Amino acid sequence: MRSFILSVLSFTLGLAASAIADPTISPWKLHEKRSHIPAGWARARTLDPSALIPLRFALAQSNIEHIEALLNEVSHPASPSYGNHWSASQVAAKFAPSTESVETVRSWLIESGVEPHRVKLSPTKGWLEVDSTVEEAENLLLADYHVYDHETGTKHIACESYHLPEHVVPHVDFVTPTIHFDAKPQKYDQHNRVPIGQPGQGSSPKTTGKVQDILNQLEDCDEQITPICLRTLYGLWYEPVSGESNSYGIVEYTPQAYIQSDLDMFAKNFSTGLEGVSPTMVSIDGGFLQTVNVSFDYNGESNLDLEYGMTLVTKGQNVTLYQVGDAIEGASFNTFLDALDGTYCTYDGGDDPSQDPVYPDTADGGYTGNEDCGTVKPANVISTSYGYNEADLSVAYAIRQCNEYAKLGLMGVTILYSSGDYGVEGNGETCLNPDGNQTTDGKIFNPTFPSTCPYVTSVGATQVSPGQSVWEPENACEEVIYSGGGFSNYFSMPDYQKGAVEGYLAANPISYSKDIYNSTGTSRAYPDLSANGANYLVAVDGSFQLVYGTSASSPVVGAILTMVNDARLARNKSTIGFINPTIYSPEFALGFKDVTNGTNPGCGTLGFNATKGWDPVTGLGTPYFPSLLAKWLAL
Repeated sequence: MRSFILSVLSFTLGLAASAIADPTISPWKLHEKRSHIPAGWARARTLDPSALIPLRFALAQSNIEHIEALLNEVSHPASPSYGNHWSASQVAAKFAPSTESVETVRSWLIESGVEPHRVKLSPTKGWLEVDSTVEEAENLLLADYHVYDHETGTKHIACESYHLPEHVVPHVDFVTPTIHFDAKPQKYDQHNRVPIGQPGQGSSPKTTGKVQDILNQLEDCDEQITPICLRTLYGLWYEPVSGESNSYGIVEYTPQAYIQSDLDMFAKNFSTGLEGVSPTMVSIDGGFLQTVNVSFDYNGESNLDLEYGMTLVTKGQNVTLYQVGDAIEGASFNTFLDALDGTYCTYDGGDDPSQDPVYPDTADGGYTGNEDCGTVKPANVISTSYGYNEADLSVAYAIRQCNEYAKLGLMGVTILYSSGDYGVEGNGETCLNPDGNQTTDGKIFNPTFPSTCPYVTSVGATQVSPGQSVWEPENACEEVIYSGGGFSNYFSMPDYQKGAVEGYLAANPISYSKDIYNSTGTSRAYPDLSANGANYLVAVDGSFQLVYGTSASSPVVGAILTMVNDARLARNKSTIGFINPTIYSPEFALGFKDVTNGTNPGCGTLGFNATKGWDPVTGLGTPYFPSLLAKWLAL
């Protein structure tokens, strides 16, 4: 994964000059540094030197530098090992930290005066922990810890930079607590941690309100999108035959919740055999279907995802709902990943309690059970319609999560994320400033995460424009929302998309100033593909509403890929797993309908343009199931 980190980052792990030399150990090296204090925070005071803090040293993972090549072996259509996916135990063994890393860090700590009994190793050898005084931590890391106050009253312990001995640097990815409090998922009017399922947090669908009349004819698809429109647009006329051997998962975060009566209302009008049918709910860390708050803000996302996801895969394919987080702590993406892979709970130091919820939750009404670690089997295809801004997260936090998506790909799991609804702007219509802060009047393009992770498939949005039909090419979505797309500031370009992206840049010179977007031509570009994201007819709280967003696009693509898996499994073939090396290959070029009209405005610009071939608005275009099915069945 380290090969994907852009060297231009001022706080990239491990890049630094020599600091103070200790002849008994080795010269010190700056390991991480923050470029600015996050918005809303102010450094308040120093800490009592005798105060205790839990230092965690995230041990470098073995073979992580090879993860792109390893994933490519099982994911590229030209590879003789295509589809030979790994087991979870094989993945865990491959990337476990080396004994050398464990012993090097442990020996340094002991040589520095830490008593051996205080150095604790996690069961999976992912991290070393030392309960330390502030004075001891500052001496170990050549750091200055302070209490930072937020305008909301939240307090946090952090430092601006820290150092490690030169011989220790290769064995440690990062240390907490240090610079990472700026990685908290946040609303845009607040800067304390807010669970991503909360209304207004991240990328959520939009509505223009209720509709009185249902239009369910193909000639009306420019006004209302219903399942028949999507089946026609993408050729998805398929009845699944593999049954329980296949799986499709949709992720929702409490307090978002579906309403069964709405699912039934939708099924009565658009589905066969789905009235009274519920998804199979898997509760993660106290996830439940809350009924206290009932409105579009709380029910729109889940209803949209499930009504269309379930209908498109038909009653013949069960859909799994991963309901994540309790009503108090809520959840982060790491909460979900912890449940899929027990080793991830401690990988690279484990979750950061300043960023991720902590269980058991002792608050009134909280989930009192232990954190779910490795308790959930991942579905073959998993769609998530939530997201962060890349700049919300520290590099270390994003890398840690991105590596896990690669591991899921090795196991044959397809991970889909919506690309965002604000064009080149971030969620909340925010853009970046030169100092790294995000504001609504910023001028620098603000990419979204996890879409910028090279190991997920990012899904943008298209539309059937007014006056057009489903038989004509779609356009980039420019009604209510704009398809998220652009270039990462964290991750470099993976090999699988170099030809497509370099072709776009060569044929479409970008006239904007080089300092308002990542203009290096070497960064991860997104989205990867698109599907319709406008005018969806959705049953919400007892009535039909028109809904917009890449929140709609992702579960539709998930349904299409789930049906591809169904056909492959019926022929005793593997699941398709990580699809990006395949869909970008020349053999799959005719598996998509090109989208050549539209832009994704933001940050005071028109954004990028949709054009022939891949583009940073709609990716490779929209999937055409018959072509994709034939191509994947040939592998």
